[in-house]
Amino acid sequence: RISHIGSTAVPGLSAKPTIDMLLEINPGTDIGTLMARFPVPPYICLDEAALTLPTPAPHLMFLKGYLPDGFAEQVYHIHVRYPGDWDEPVFRDYLIAHPETAAEYATLKASLLQRFEHDRDGYTQAKTAFIREATARARQQML
Repeated sequence: RISHIGSTAVPGLSAKPTIDMLLEINPGTDIGTLMARFPVPPYICLDEAALTLPTPAPHLMFLKGYLPDGFAEQVYHIHVRYPGDWDEPVFRDYLIAHPETAAEYATLKASLLQRFEHDRDGYTQAKTAFIREATARARQQML
C-alpha cells in the first residue's frame, strides 16, 4: 500500500516542496529487490546500515531531490515500513479532521523553519513532541 503523508497531504497546511509517501511492505519482502527499485542516484537511502542486521528493520527512507549544492525544485521522501508500523497516516488524518491543530502545527513549523533552515534532522526532531501528542490524541479518539 502507498499513502501520501506529510504536510502536503493536509489541505491548506503550509509545506516545503517535499512529497512524503509511505510504502508499506510485507515482512517477507526481499529488501535487495526493493533497494534495486530505488537506484542511487537519483535516490539516497537512509538507514542503510540496518540492512546488515540478520533481520533488517523495515524503517528505510529513500530521498530524491537532494543535490550537492541544495535541493531540486521538488523533493521526495519515501518511507518504507511494515503494515501497522507507522503513525504518519494517523497524524495526517487527525490534522485534516482538526483544523485548529493543523493551524498550531503550521505555526510551529514556521517558527522552526527559521531556526533549522539547513538542518533537516534538527527540524524533524523539534516537531516530534507536537506530532507525538497529536497522534496520541488521535489514537485515543479511535478507541
